[in-house]
Amino acid sequence: MASKRPLILVTNDDSIFSKGIRSLINAVKSIGDVVVVAPDSPQSGMGHAITINDPLRLDKTDFLEDIEAYSCSGTPVDCVKLGISEVMHRKPDLIVSGINHGANTATNVLYSGTMSAAIEGAMEGIPSIGFSLDSFDSQADFSVAMKIVEIVVRETLENGIPEGNCLNVNIPDVSADDIVGIKVCRQANAYWEDRFDQRLDQHNRTYYWLTGDFKDQKEQTDTDVYWISKGYATIVPTQFDMTSYSIMKEIENWNL
Repeated sequence: MASKRPLILVTNDDSIFSKGIRSLINAVKSIGDVVVVAPDSPQSGMGHAITINDPLRLDKTDFLEDIEAYSCSGTPVDCVKLGISEVMHRKPDLIVSGINHGANTATNVLYSGTMSAAIEGAMEGIPSIGFSLDSFDSQADFSVAMKIVEIVVRETLENGIPEGNCLNVNIPDVSADDIVGIKVCRQANAYWEDRFDQRLDQHNRTYYWLTGDFKDQKEQTDTDVYWISKGYATIVPTQFDMTSYSIMKEIENWNL
């Protein structure tokens, strides 16, 4: 008797209409039965936001051909919650999020809607993976990323992920000949040094546009930022437990 195919929930933060999510679907649809619940508009930088002050709308769409797919008016985390509760009515065997346009290395993981969807999956006790390509080009080539997706997904389904964890996978924007391999590593100590461009609108009112430079503070050689620069895809095991265990004893010794 044939074994049961795993049920895979696919989402992202670039919207259901993005090239990245189509690439992700194509990479996993031969592995399991796919259901898509994704935002109806771009939700980059939403982090772990949920919708509580507006109604959520969920519309079935057939533009993904033979794939069961729904567009959602909410955030990536909303999509995961609705997908589990109202579409599948059970926990899937795997959640995959992406493929994001732009890397989610280092502290970008805290802002990322792509990774927040995977973290929500981990909170639900479901093996979950966020995938990102180090390119913001709307016409980026996702062919290398799709191969990495297939490798990581198959290994995840076979081996599992310890409870409370998910995987943050970043892929360099290189050709098939230039991808070196896959490294399991840690998150870099790198973040955005923010700047705000002050501008005037047509009514002569001031507004601000967030910009800045991405800085790797220590430039160490065992991080996602480093290995991406060397042509490796990276896997950073990520947890939602943000407790700083290393300083608990120190604070216990305070005069509290």
